Amino acid sequence: MTALPLVEQFQYGLRAPICLTWELTYACNLSCVHCLSSSGRRDPRELSTAECMAVIGELQRMGVFYVNIGGGEPTVRPDFWALVDYATGHDVGVKFSTNGVKITPEIARRLAGRDYVDVQISLDGATPEVNDAVRGPGSYEVALRAMGNLAGAGFAGFKISVVMTRHNVGQLEKFKAIADRFGAQLRITRLRPSGRGADVWDELHLRPGQQRELYDWLVAHGTDVLTGDSFFHLSGFGAALPGLGMCGAGRVVCLIDPVGDVYACPFAIHPSFLAGNVRDPGGFAGVWQQSELFSELRRPQSGGACESCSAFGSCRGGCMAAKFFTGLPLDGPDPECVKGHGEQAPGAAAAAPRPAPDHSHRTAPHRAGRTAPHRAGERRPVPLTLSVRPPENAARPPVTACDANPLAGFVPGR
Repeated sequence: MTALPLVEQFQYGLRAPICLTWELTYACNLSCVHCLSSSGRRDPRELSTAECMAVIGELQRMGVFYVNIGGGEPTVRPDFWALVDYATGHDVGVKFSTNGVKITPEIARRLAGRDYVDVQISLDGATPEVNDAVRGPGSYEVALRAMGNLAGAGFAGFKISVVMTRHNVGQLEKFKAIADRFGAQLRITRLRPSGRGADVWDELHLRPGQQRELYDWLVAHGTDVLTGDSFFHLSGFGAALPGLGMCGAGRVVCLIDPVGDVYACPFAIHPSFLAGNVRDPGGFAGVWQQSELFSELRRPQSGGACESCSAFGSCRGGCMAAKFFTGLPLDGPDPECVKGHGEQAPGAAAAAPRPAPDHSHRTAPHRAGRTAPHRAGERRPVPLTLSVRPPENAARPPVTACDANPLAGFVPGR
């Protein structure tokens, strides 16, 4: 019997996530302008050490391969290293993302001697001027010092994680040179209009010509550069990019936030994508296996307006989180559709839901055309409507639920 493609095997969900993204804290020493989780201040309700260890025990029993730990800046949690030790000691690998502030020579040596631990250093400019405009003054120097410490300790193959913007896409070769210099691997991800990213989306997301430039560069570099399936919407240009090429939200991946809320997608922190909480009866396993939202995402769905497009088989309508936070229909084109079908409808941006909650160090003025931010903890429901296929069409490919994936460990904004 011929094995089914991974997309067909995964589209209806698995008994356990391949891996998941876990934001351990919203506390962060930086205030990156595009932070997906609007991090900055710690939430006093965040999971305790004992609760985190209980979740790790569940993940071990479920057979989860590894967790992508982010934040916030996860290393500022006093129990962070103890949790890493506990996870790896219970057969759950750890990939954590950091701005590098805590990666001292001593810590680097400790990490280099560990199995089942990987590190991603966040960098959003190949020069201080470009990086620090997004991540804050001095952050470029901190990141490169951390890379030097890891390389000096013999930690080969750590990741340099870059969020693509219109200001750094022309620096791809320089990013690759930095990775080669430190014996690291370059990993690039897509900017999304989530968290504080909603306020800078119009200023930072790639222009059409830059999308083509990025696609051609990725095709030329193949698997040498990781993308975490962030850019399968670019496959409308031609050949599909390497990777799974599908959205795994609620099917093979999900997000646990610092207070234990479980979301279908790391890029859609909003009540409409909230499936439950690890503190609920049944814990994380109960949410993953019994959530009504996850069950809905795992059913065959209509491709809507995109289904007649020649690129739908590879693009699959793009990222639902990007559509959701730009006020576009969930079963319509991605806002960065390479065929030009994703132009925002009049008034869409003004009607776009706001990501919530906001943990920023300070509340910056929001851009014109955006609604006011939610108050912390406020839950303003926005209907999540998925077009479900009739049973006779159940074998046809589903629309994406959002662009989350097993390798999406980095949550920007350290």
